[in-house]
Amino acid sequence: MVKRALISVFDKTGVAAFAKRLSDLGVEIISTGGTSALLRESGLQTIEVQDITGFPECLDGRVKTLHPKIHCGLLAVRSDASHMEQMRRFGIGMIDLLVSNLYPFKQTIQRPGVTFEEVIEKIDIGGPAMLRSAAKNYPGVTVLVDPDDYDRVIDAISRDGSVPESLNLELAIKAFEHTAAYDALISEHLRNTAQTGLFPKKLTFTFEKAQEMRYGENPQQSAAFYADPTPAPGSLATFVQLHGKELSYNNINDLDGALSLLREFDAPAAVAVKHANPCGAATAGNLYDAYMKAYESDTESIFGGIVALNDTVGASVATEISKLFIEILAAPDFDEDALKILTKKKNIRLLKIGARAVNAPNEARLYIKKVDGGLLAQTKDDVVLNAGEIEFVTEKRPTDKEMEDLIFAMTVVKHTKSNAIVLAKDLATIGVGPGQNSRIMAAKIAIEIAGGRARQSVAASDAFFPFGDCVEAFAAAGVTAIIQPGGSKNDIVSIEACNRLGIAMVTTGIRHFRH
Repeated sequence: MVKRALISVFDKTGVAAFAKRLSDLGVEIISTGGTSALLRESGLQTIEVQDITGFPECLDGRVKTLHPKIHCGLLAVRSDASHMEQMRRFGIGMIDLLVSNLYPFKQTIQRPGVTFEEVIEKIDIGGPAMLRSAAKNYPGVTVLVDPDDYDRVIDAISRDGSVPESLNLELAIKAFEHTAAYDALISEHLRNTAQTGLFPKKLTFTFEKAQEMRYGENPQQSAAFYADPTPAPGSLATFVQLHGKELSYNNINDLDGALSLLREFDAPAAVAVKHANPCGAATAGNLYDAYMKAYESDTESIFGGIVALNDTVGASVATEISKLFIEILAAPDFDEDALKILTKKKNIRLLKIGARAVNAPNEARLYIKKVDGGLLAQTKDDVVLNAGEIEFVTEKRPTDKEMEDLIFAMTVVKHTKSNAIVLAKDLATIGVGPGQNSRIMAAKIAIEIAGGRARQSVAASDAFFPFGDCVEAFAAAGVTAIIQPGGSKNDIVSIEACNRLGIAMVTTGIRHFRH
C-alpha cells in the first residue's frame, strides 16, 4: 500500500496536481525546499524532510536528503523481518513512493557564458542516491522520474491502493536509465572541458530517443533515431521538418553524408546523395547554378536521392527540383514562393537545417561505429589536404584552373566510400565511382558516368595508385590532371605513366579512406 510519498523535484511539471490526488487518497507527503513551497501554495499539507531527519538542510542545500531516515525508508525490504525490526527500533517510517528528478545539468551546460563553477553546482548528489535506493527496492517502492508517468501511477493507487510490481520494475529501469544518462553527460562534459584525452579507459555516452521509425535499412529491421542531448545548432538533432512524411533510417543516414560534404564549402553549393555516396556536387556563384551543375553530374542517380543546399531556396531552384522525385530537400531556409511550389509535392520532405549545419566548426569529438562485441572510435577526418605537403611529381604541372578543380574533386572524394574516384570540371562533379573493391573499377564507373564530359576534366582518388592502369584509363577518357595521396612504393609507375601520356599529377600525403 502507498501510504507515504517523498516528492523532491526540479522539474515541477504537473507535480502539484499529482500531489493533490495523492493527498486526496490519504497519502502522507514529505517534501523539500522549493517543491514544498509550491505544494503549500497549492493548499497541500507537507512534512519537511528536515522534520523527518531532525537535521536541517545545509551547505546551501547540498545536503538535505542524505540521511538514514530517508534511505532506510526507501531501502527497507518489507518482507524481511530483520529489516522491519530495525525500522521499529530506530523509529524510521517507510517511504512507499519517491517522486524526484535531477538538477538541470544539461540545460546549464547549454547556457551561453556559463562558468565552470556554475556547472559544478548543478551536479545533483542526493537526487541520484534516492532514485537508486528506490529503484533497487522496486518490489516495495514506486519511483517516478517522468511527469508522463504520473497518471499511470495515480490510477493504479486509486484502483488498488498500490502499484503493481511489474509497473514498479518498469519505472525502476527508467530511473536507472535516468541516472545513468545524467552521470554519462556529466563525465563527458567534464572530460571535454578538462581535455583529459579523447580515449578514456571507460567510454560512456548518453543519447535521447528522438523518434521511432517505420523500419531500419530494410523492412525486417526495427529502428529509432537517438539524438545528442546537447546538440550543436544546425545538427541533425535540431532540424525542423516543414513538409512531408516522417524521416526513415536511410533518410537520416544519407542526410548525414550530404551535410558532411556540404559543410566543406563556403560558396553557394549543392550536394546530391544516393545510398550514402555523393552522386553530384557543385559550387557556383549562385545557388541555382550550383544545383543545376550538381543535377547534371548524374541525372539518373539523383532520382530518389537527397539534395542538400547551403543557402535559402528560392522559386527558381524550387521549380527545377519540383520536376524530380527526390526524398529530401534540406536547406538553411526556404522563401515563401519556394514553399508554395514544393509543398504541392506530397512525396518530398523539406527540412530547414539552420545555418550552422553548413558552417559547423570541426569539433574534436569521437566518431563511433558499432561492431560485434564493441565499438570503434576515431576522431573526425577534418582536413582535405595539407598545402605544405602538396608535391608536383610530374613533368607537366596543373594549371591554376585545374588545381582549383583538383582540390574540389579531392573534397568530394573525402566523403565518398572507398575505393573512390571522382572526376570534376568547373567545380562540379561529372562522374563519381564509389565503394569498389578495386580502384580501376571505381575509375571505370566514374569515366562511364562522365562520358564525353571527361575530356579536359580532372580526377581525384582517395588513396594512391600502385599501378598505371588508372592513369591509362584517365588518359584515354581525356582527363588532364590527377590528385592522389601518393605514398606507394610503386609511385614511380603511375608518375612515369603520367609523364608518358602528358598528364599532370599532384600528391597530397593525406589518404581519405571511408568505409
